[in-house]
Amino acid sequence: MPYVEYMKNLIRNVEKSRRKRVQDAKEGKHHARLPQEDVDSFLKQYHPDYMDGTKRPVNFGPNRGEAVQNEVAEILEARSMVDPDTFDTGTVHYETDIFIVGGGGAAASAALTAANRGMSVLMATKLRIGDANTMMAEGGIQGASKPQDSPARHYLDTMGGGHFTNDPELLKALTSDAPKALIWLEKEGVMFDKENDGVMKVLHGGGTSRKRMHSAGDMTGAAIMRVLRDEVKNRRDSIQVIEFSPVVELTTGGDGEVTGGIMYNMETGRFLLVKAKAVIIATGGFGRLHIQGFPTTNHYGATADGIVIAYRAGVPFRYMDSSQIHPTGIAYPEQNVGLLITEKVRGSGAQLLNIEGEQFVYPLEPRDVESSAIIRECGDRGKGVTTPTGRFGVWLDSPMIEILKGEGFVKTNFPAKYRQFIRHGIDISKEPMLVYPTLHYQNGGLTINSSGETPVRGLFAAGEVTGGVHGRNRLMGNSLLDIVVFGIRSGNSTAEYAGKTSFGTLTLDHLRRYHRELADAGIKTDRISPILLPDYMGKIG
Repeated sequence: MPYVEYMKNLIRNVEKSRRKRVQDAKEGKHHARLPQEDVDSFLKQYHPDYMDGTKRPVNFGPNRGEAVQNEVAEILEARSMVDPDTFDTGTVHYETDIFIVGGGGAAASAALTAANRGMSVLMATKLRIGDANTMMAEGGIQGASKPQDSPARHYLDTMGGGHFTNDPELLKALTSDAPKALIWLEKEGVMFDKENDGVMKVLHGGGTSRKRMHSAGDMTGAAIMRVLRDEVKNRRDSIQVIEFSPVVELTTGGDGEVTGGIMYNMETGRFLLVKAKAVIIATGGFGRLHIQGFPTTNHYGATADGIVIAYRAGVPFRYMDSSQIHPTGIAYPEQNVGLLITEKVRGSGAQLLNIEGEQFVYPLEPRDVESSAIIRECGDRGKGVTTPTGRFGVWLDSPMIEILKGEGFVKTNFPAKYRQFIRHGIDISKEPMLVYPTLHYQNGGLTINSSGETPVRGLFAAGEVTGGVHGRNRLMGNSLLDIVVFGIRSGNSTAEYAGKTSFGTLTLDHLRRYHRELADAGIKTDRISPILLPDYMGKIG
């Protein structure tokens, strides 16, 4: 629905301050950035990761004693839907060189890479191929492709954005491979935004010292995923895709190495056993766990399945207490709550304003700082805008872009956002958007090295399911880069591993141990995980 009358009256405060803000922007004057020495204390005061009572320690497994989000602890403190004492591991339904768990950008990149090296590949995905967070990533993909930029600058920006908690080895791989990843995507058929002379357009993202954000409108992830999905489907000779069949358990051999997995066909209710020489986990993030009750930008199947099955097999995780809250999720209209407003909007000139029309934060701070500033403004400072349903938000002044960039820029460069709002009677080229932080990304995840190998032999991982690349805060555009770089790296690594490995035995010994550890830790529960899909009806009832 359009803005109600009292909200329209508040927009007048935005319009009153706009002329001065536009003039300042043209003169290169910006709101002061938060001093670096104050960042840590600011985050600890306002970022949701630091809220009391939101975490508890895991009492078993490789990360025993480490605190994780309560919602993550719940899915780890659960029994498998597979009974290791009755399941028949002697009947194999599929045999393949590489078994890939997931159907998003990391999974597709890995599949294409492994297939190009002569491997047979089986992909199992919970929903359809492409039903993934990749499809929902909007703003762009980072890569140092310009003469004034370099992978070293990209590395330093990302290390700073992660508050120097990034794994240096993983970050070096990410930023060094970025230019090659862009070339690979373009050769596969991704159509990035370009200038009239054919040179790729680039923009700033939060926390970047150079313009290195490459985009395809405001649907960059969808543009990448559509190409990768089509390329996978064109490789039926070597890549088989099984949809609506999430992997609910791994199998291990006599030495604890991963030797395959168990799919659960959601349409028939059957378990299907897969024998493989190597397995890649690429299941994405945990947004649909709704950490601390936040709405989420994530797709419907993002329920941390890969974390659960890999942890049971003995893979430790890193930074699982850290989540990324994106600063600009839609706060109004109610039908769009939580959906993402890409950082590219702020990169194009839009500013964040409080109820009085005041700019209260530099618009391109790293995401955790930006989110914390909005939470403070709506909380301690009491300067947020209240919606008719009692939500809070601040204004994102998108009409300012039209003044700075020219009439029609918003509709041309942000077509998805424009349509998302205009169907509810809000023209974002003329009226600001109301936004509030939303759960966007799983900063932590499975431990890997720069080849995508986990500490458990035969098991690899790529994309959002992994931890360490981004540290405790991810910069915009590095997620799409992550899935491509580490998808390719894990595809190459598994091909090399599988070429030297024979098929192993299929047991569920690790699962028996896990269930014993649950009992030894005094955890009595009827919870089953992975949960596969969020139980919204249960929460409503």
